[in-house]
Amino acid sequence: MTEVLDKIRNAIIEMKIDQASALTKEALAQDLSAIEILNQGLISGLKVVGERFRRDEIFLPEVMLSARAFKAGFELLKPKLLEGNYQPRAKVVLGTVAGDVHDIGKNIVASLLEGNGYQVIDLGVNVSRESFVGAVEKHKPEVLGMSALLTTTMPEMGRVILELKNKGVRDKIKVIIGGAPVSQEYAEKIQADGYGEDAQQGVEIINKWLEEGGRGND
Repeated sequence: MTEVLDKIRNAIIEMKIDQASALTKEALAQDLSAIEILNQGLISGLKVVGERFRRDEIFLPEVMLSARAFKAGFELLKPKLLEGNYQPRAKVVLGTVAGDVHDIGKNIVASLLEGNGYQVIDLGVNVSRESFVGAVEKHKPEVLGMSALLTTTMPEMGRVILELKNKGVRDKIKVIIGGAPVSQEYAEKIQADGYGEDAQQGVEIINKWLEEGGRGND
């Protein structure tokens, strides 16, 4: 690993947003490829962050800052990645369900997924079931992720899954849910395919699905 890539990796781990951006520009100026900067610098750092979070060595505020540092570098690489042969592992549509405007957990999941090589279509917060289904029909993702922080908005997750069934697209994707009030039992109740207790676990579940053969329940 070149010195600048090592510095990018450390900037992500150390939550240095401006430094991650500046070093990414420096690496591009050195004619390093975007994919090399992504894999050996940004992703390498974010993987360490995810592992430390999983082991309770760091906490949510630190992960959020590291995710922002990753994002700062990743946004600079995006145009270059789109020009080249970069192929994401899969597409994931994410959103916080209707009636809920909490997005911290969702944003961390989005950054960790991008750091694991996924293309993320983030629908934002307060997403209607029609918008979820429309995004699934339009983007044809391998995975749909929904989050909720309020117990009052949890039932919307089940309604989205029902709408996916009504539109005939439920069997084409995996559905994962997460958020403070959600549980494995609730995921089973509404017939979601998975539940992530935290952001890193959610990413690991999606990785496992893709390794096992990818799309849907077929």
